[in-house]
Amino acid sequence: MPKIYILKWLTTLFIACFFYSGLFAQDSVHVNWNYNISKISDNDYKISVSGIMDKGWHIYNSSPEDELTGIKITEPEGSKISDFNITTKSQKITDKIFEKQLDVFVDSVKVNFNISFLDQVPPSLKLLLNYEAGTDSDFIPGEYKLSISLDSTSGNKTFSLLIPTIDLNKTLTNCGAESSSAVKQNKDSGLLNLFLLGFIGGLIALLTPCVFPMIPLTVSFFTKKASDRKKGIFHASLYGFFILLIYVLLSLPFHFLDSLNPEILNNISTNVYLNTFFFIIFIFFAFSFFGYYEITLPSSLSTKTDSKSGAGTVIGIFFMALTLALVSFSCTGPILGSLLAGSLSGDGGAMQLTTGMAGFGLALALPFALFALFPNWLNSLPKSGGWLNNVKVVLGFLELGLAFKFLSNADLVMHWGILKREIFIGIWVVVGLLLTLYLFGKIKFKHDSPVKKLPKLRIGLGVLTALFTLYLLPGLTNTSYANLKLISGFPPPLHYSIYAQKSDCLLGLNCTDDYDKGVQMAKEQNKLILLDFTGYACVNCRRMEENVWSDPAILELMKEKFIVVSLYVDDKKVLPLNKQFTYKTKDGAEREIVTVGNKWATFQTENFKNNSQPLYAILSTDEVLVNHPVGYTPSIKEYKSWLQCAVDYK
Repeated sequence: MPKIYILKWLTTLFIACFFYSGLFAQDSVHVNWNYNISKISDNDYKISVSGIMDKGWHIYNSSPEDELTGIKITEPEGSKISDFNITTKSQKITDKIFEKQLDVFVDSVKVNFNISFLDQVPPSLKLLLNYEAGTDSDFIPGEYKLSISLDSTSGNKTFSLLIPTIDLNKTLTNCGAESSSAVKQNKDSGLLNLFLLGFIGGLIALLTPCVFPMIPLTVSFFTKKASDRKKGIFHASLYGFFILLIYVLLSLPFHFLDSLNPEILNNISTNVYLNTFFFIIFIFFAFSFFGYYEITLPSSLSTKTDSKSGAGTVIGIFFMALTLALVSFSCTGPILGSLLAGSLSGDGGAMQLTTGMAGFGLALALPFALFALFPNWLNSLPKSGGWLNNVKVVLGFLELGLAFKFLSNADLVMHWGILKREIFIGIWVVVGLLLTLYLFGKIKFKHDSPVKKLPKLRIGLGVLTALFTLYLLPGLTNTSYANLKLISGFPPPLHYSIYAQKSDCLLGLNCTDDYDKGVQMAKEQNKLILLDFTGYACVNCRRMEENVWSDPAILELMKEKFIVVSLYVDDKKVLPLNKQFTYKTKDGAEREIVTVGNKWATFQTENFKNNSQPLYAILSTDEVLVNHPVGYTPSIKEYKSWLQCAVDYK
């Protein structure tokens, strides 16, 4: 079986997605840049950029044979750069790094160019100047970010995202506060649910060929090696604790990301490149589980950790636990990948990931402590055999289905329109059918053992899979039965359909996806404003829409009394140039508002001090909070009470 060493490839690709510019360019480290701008006509400007180098530094001129690009300006979307001209005369020097004569600019350099806007002039202009600088012993690629305000010449105003009339401490009424207090309870229950999901994932990982055979071997090692039974139990328990600790530690870096920018985890989870990357990886994982190849970490890594497992008692046991985590990666990796991707896309961010990892690690750790306490239980364990491979193949089908969830996320946020709801469900129907056939022995993979008689458990799973596949079939139709509430949140939303829709608004509501337009509609129709902070990749948002909003009583109330303003915080659609800007938050941090999602995510955190979705807030036509905002509220009764509270006050 061919082996694929995935660690270096995964790391490289992940870094390339998020940290490319930070790793390969430094911002004006040894060059002091400044600029001048002058207006030529309504849409045309002339810009001069000058750079003064630190002593001993020079900037390279372009040299194709040595792959030196020289000084380059990135052309912003919706504009055109012309008459690019470096007015400084270059010099020939004998470069000690390249060991040849090269053209360079010494002491200073000046660049002139014109920029024309093809449509409207933006409030500010953002340019990126790239260059390569060096000395006799150093060479660095550098960049200079120009942010030039055009307000004074274009007549455009700076956009404000802070609504002064919204005050979380001053609502028109306190009714419905019980629903607001339920937000924290829902978060807590969400963390508990994720812990349980992680725990179930860990139990599934125990049944894989990479982990299951290790249980009796490891427990026997500790109990036999120890001088007495108590010591053996302590060592096995410590081993289990270290397994739990290792998986929790894996989640810690995401807490630092979360603290840098409250929207960063949402940006990561809805990043089109990362979701496409997860789609490809899960397909790879699936075919690995089918037995076509084995995905492993480099053997040198596990060998190094294994060699340290004998270095002292506590340290040695820690490295034994680390070795287990590494050598079992080919089986646990896909499950952990599902946990990682699912956690980052939900409410709670890094804490969700830590909670899920803790559940996963605890499930892996428990058997080692329990079997050390009760060694006789080892005799009741089933023998390793072909059934372990059956577990892997079933997981492979599950990974195959989950893969399309990530492709769906990318499709939704980018508005590609390639994976509409019915196509997504159709793919799941095919995967479910294939899994059913496999469980009934009609499909075999090369590592499957011959089966003379199907076990009752396998037949039972086959029947359940067949029933689930049948349940999916109405989702392919354009009927009221297409709302598959059991899986709401996983397929694309109901209105993202191959069938023509009567309205662009979900469930025929009075809606808009623009705040200012929503306020105008509310004033014209004398209705309340229901702000719906949502996301295309938000599972709980779909659950609310398909399970709660669809309730006849709630739907009627929302249609009659509210204008629904759905603000998608993960929308990657680029704003027109004249609506892009740099926003300074109340805390003094700067946010680049480039996409629709950037705008509404910052709008939410600025006004509601909350970056989780869904979040619902009711405003009067004067843009004042009527009652306290609520989050995910799966109880139809509670959500209706919260809506009715605002209606009664009005």
